Amino acid sequence: MINIAERHQYILNKIQINGSLDVQSLCKELNVSSVTIRKDLKLLEDKNLLFRTHGGATLNNPYTVDKPVNEKEHLQSAEKMRIGALGAELVEDNDSIIIASGTTVLALARCIKPKGTLTVITSALNVALELVHNSNIEVIQLGGLLRKTSSSVAGPYSDNVLSNVFCSKLFLGVDGIDLEFGLTTTNASEAYLNRQMIDSSQKIIVLADSTKFGKRGFGRICGIEEVDHIITDSGISNHTINALKDLGIKVSII
Repeated sequence: MINIAERHQYILNKIQINGSLDVQSLCKELNVSSVTIRKDLKLLEDKNLLFRTHGGATLNNPYTVDKPVNEKEHLQSAEKMRIGALGAELVEDNDSIIIASGTTVLALARCIKPKGTLTVITSALNVALELVHNSNIEVIQLGGLLRKTSSSVAGPYSDNVLSNVFCSKLFLGVDGIDLEFGLTTTNASEAYLNRQMIDSSQKIIVLADSTKFGKRGFGRICGIEEVDHIITDSGISNHTINALKDLGIKVSII
């Protein structure tokens, strides 16, 4: 049996390669108990070498925090623009779509140039302002309490509108994508509104740069299995791509 130093080195080597790992796999590979592995992960986390998660560990901090939209807009901005441009190609003439909030879906809005008519329902004030000057687009702005950090509405005021419409596509931005926990955002009210949008849409398309994977926000939107299509960048791991495809989710990489 290998000693504790060798175990720790094995764990660190594996997490550097895969980005994440789970306790049960390590137990089998190292032939030790889950109690031993959890103690190892705790010691390595105390040294700031990894972050423990439910049932495993990851290299990246799995917990998201609420940042102002003008600050988030500068993060991974090039990737967001390319993701948004690819998402805009999915918008069809005479379509009716929902656009949620976030800087990646704002990039999508900037790329939408319909030749025919298009109806857009959105919770995001900045998305509405981006689209309102296009004569081919009819914008329905959802009402509610305006959240300053996201420039979007939240609360129950939008329920009446969403419960009486059905759109072909929802373009959803998120703060976290976890294969076990699902899609999340940092605000519970916004998560609830996103859930209502899902119920009013035929196809769920998530626009998210690769830094969102393996992270969890405070408010859970839905399980990952409810997503139809994810558009992201090449920073996503092959392990995550394969796991998503195994669930029947289309993955497009810019």
